[in-house]
Amino acid sequence: MTKTLIAMLMAFSASPALSQPVSIATTTVQTADLDLSSKSGQRALDLRLNQAAKEVCGYASDADVAGKNEVRRCRVETLAKAERERDQRIANSSGSPIEVAAR
Repeated sequence: MTKTLIAMLMAFSASPALSQPVSIATTTVQTADLDLSSKSGQRALDLRLNQAAKEVCGYASDADVAGKNEVRRCRVETLAKAERERDQRIANSSGSPIEVAAR
């Protein structure tokens, strides 16, 4: 079964009247092929979740300090939300989907 990693990215502006609509980026994280009861399966899941967070949160130019901070915040929040589900899945050692969202 596939896992869907959903990250909702919000664009903020100084004025609420100029705020952008919510942007949603998604990616699928496969887990059914992993043995989550093993350390190697758990490491593989962690790598996949980290890669998915990078995909949905994106990247910012080194010259864009505010953008880099926003990307970093998005990744931290996205992975924190995924971690709760990850831990539950490992405890259950199942291949069920993981749903992750970031604001």
